[in-house]
Amino acid sequence: MRFDGRVVLITGGAGVIAGATAQAFAERGATVVLAGRDGKKLAAAAGRLDEGDGDGEIDWVAADVTDSGQLATLVAEVVRRHGGLHVAFNSAGVFTPPAPLADVDEKDWARHVDVNLTGVFLAMKHEIRHMRTNGGGVIVNMASNIGAHGRRPGIAAYAATKAAVSVLTRTAARDHIGDGIRINAVSPGASDTPMSFRPGETREDRDARIRTTVPAGRVSEPREVAQAVLWLASDESSFVVGHDVVVDGGTTA
Repeated sequence: MRFDGRVVLITGGAGVIAGATAQAFAERGATVVLAGRDGKKLAAAAGRLDEGDGDGEIDWVAADVTDSGQLATLVAEVVRRHGGLHVAFNSAGVFTPPAPLADVDEKDWARHVDVNLTGVFLAMKHEIRHMRTNGGGVIVNMASNIGAHGRRPGIAAYAATKAAVSVLTRTAARDHIGDGIRINAVSPGASDTPMSFRPGETREDRDARIRTTVPAGRVSEPREVAQAVLWLASDESSFVVGHDVVVDGGTTA
């Protein structure tokens, strides 16, 4: 899977899975633009990735996915700097402390909706508007195995928004395949990121817990999730439209 000459935009660009995905795209020749709210974190992430052996390029642009105007500017800036936008991986998301539904803080609920759901909607809106008048493209959205595929107590807000991302992805895919835009989602399970730890857990504690809950017996490596994203973005999956690829070691099988 090569991406020479293609420009890839990744929202939530300072995240662990986003970084692994950016590195994998760059190793295969893509120009990658990381986007997120915190310019310092993005610059640091881009710097770390630039130290890799890939023959692509890593850039970054600060933008808030909850702000439509900033996303419109983001897409325009990516195109201005690099001449196009061919692939987007919308991975920005939040996960607030778990609580039973009756005890969920309304601000936390709103934050989940604003970032996890509305942020994906707004990102797709502006990405699609460019792609449909410039030869098409590919979009991959970050959903989760928690939501449409499985549920756990205490994380209703996260589950609801991630399930909505899965449905939004499928609906958008039907709306815009005629414009030459393929849209799919990836739904990771527990991966080796800070979100996989419960409060106070050591790595050994987490790994022991995961061995009893994940059939594969471990968390995924971020690069394993990245490979699913790359496949969905590549010509190898040219007839895959409106699909939600679950990468969770059999947890929701």
